Amino acid sequence: MTNNHKDAELYSEDPWRVFRIMSEFVEGFEEMSQVGPAASIFGSARTRPGDRYYEQARKLGVMLARKDFAVITGGGPGIMEAANRGAFEAGGKSVGLNIALPHEQTANPYTNITMDFRYFFARKVMFIKYACAFVCFPGGFGTMDEFFESMTLIQTEKVDSFPVILFGKAFWGKLAGWMDNVLLRRHRTISPEDMELFIMTDSLRETVKIIEKGCEMELARRAKPVRHGHRRPTGEGTVVGLPPRVKSRRRRK
Repeated sequence: MTNNHKDAELYSEDPWRVFRIMSEFVEGFEEMSQVGPAASIFGSARTRPGDRYYEQARKLGVMLARKDFAVITGGGPGIMEAANRGAFEAGGKSVGLNIALPHEQTANPYTNITMDFRYFFARKVMFIKYACAFVCFPGGFGTMDEFFESMTLIQTEKVDSFPVILFGKAFWGKLAGWMDNVLLRRHRTISPEDMELFIMTDSLRETVKIIEKGCEMELARRAKPVRHGHRRPTGEGTVVGLPPRVKSRRRRK
């Protein structure tokens, strides 16, 4: 079989893949719509029990559960396990949104609501749509991905602003400094107000207060009537946008 035939056979499956993608969204919306006020917590899968950040994430899970907030994580080990564990042990809602990976990832046993995803993008929608705040503990590429995705969505106003908390100043401080010095001051690829889209803290108590305030803002937004055509929310949790304007070009004579 030629390479062209192999490619044609491979891509002929794409239209049918849409149904698998659609099923993840339908199941996700159905399950997550029952969760209630929640915070999505991110962090490294490599952080071990006994580590300072593991124990702080576990304590945060307890504190949020006692305030009747659900805890949403990626369902894996490390920081995810710690946050789920705290919520689970405190009798709260502990949500794990697991992802199928080429190398097996062991789901942590501290969830009472579990979902499995094949597609990262479908899973990301659930993190954003059903949480009123993000908490990013120290982590790797996955944690950075969630952080910068939230910055992009808020900066471009594709979602209403929500609290994004970077927990651990020692870990996040240099990244924030690089963003300020390189992105903002040297290259001007972001605006001064973009540096205010996130909050850095070492305080669990402050983190909980920020999450509470974020959920109050979200409930107030939902209660307010939306004017026709003005920041109308969509089903996946983003905001309806305007099509890009095409700049007029002078025709050459």
